[in-house]
Amino acid sequence: MGETDEDLWRECITGNADAFGVLFDRHGDALFRYCLSRCGSWHDAEELVSITFLEAWRQRNRLRPERDTILPWLLGVATNANRNRARAARRHTAFLARLPHSDPRYGEHETDHADSVASRLDAERAVRDLLETTAGLNDGERDVVILCLMNGLGQEEAAKTLGVRTGTVKSRLYRARAKLAATTRVLEPVEQLGTKIVEARLS
Repeated sequence: MGETDEDLWRECITGNADAFGVLFDRHGDALFRYCLSRCGSWHDAEELVSITFLEAWRQRNRLRPERDTILPWLLGVATNANRNRARAARRHTAFLARLPHSDPRYGEHETDHADSVASRLDAERAVRDLLETTAGLNDGERDVVILCLMNGLGQEEAAKTLGVRTGTVKSRLYRARAKLAATTRVLEPVEQLGTKIVEARLS
């Protein structure tokens, strides 16, 4: 059995960057998919992931994972960062500028790069379609729809992410489903979209 998030976090507290890298690899795709489903922009989603993991590193001495997973906390940070994206972007500009970026000219052909861009745009369009589906919901209802229906989180994890009770998540989901049914809007299965997003990130 591999190390739990709690095991890795104890290593992070001592300054172990390798352990932090394992956590990034473990939760990066799920966090990116969530960020993209919040903002609908590939570029902004990448920025939100960077901001979220930077905050995790900064707060490593105070944070304690619950139930051996750090993901709900990461999603909560991403939620707040998305709501304050403009301010957060200014605060982290210097950090983001230092992040390594791959050079599409290195080991790549123009056709491959074009395919990569096309797959990302396709994923963005799919996410925006889903976001348009939730346009008639209030903020609280949209939050639980994005977390539970679009990203597959359980109600308890969603409650921890949003800082509310599980019963609140349940009632918001009930109202959201009723509103979506009344407008004949149906959310597509998230699994296919999640696979599309991950494949686009790897392309």
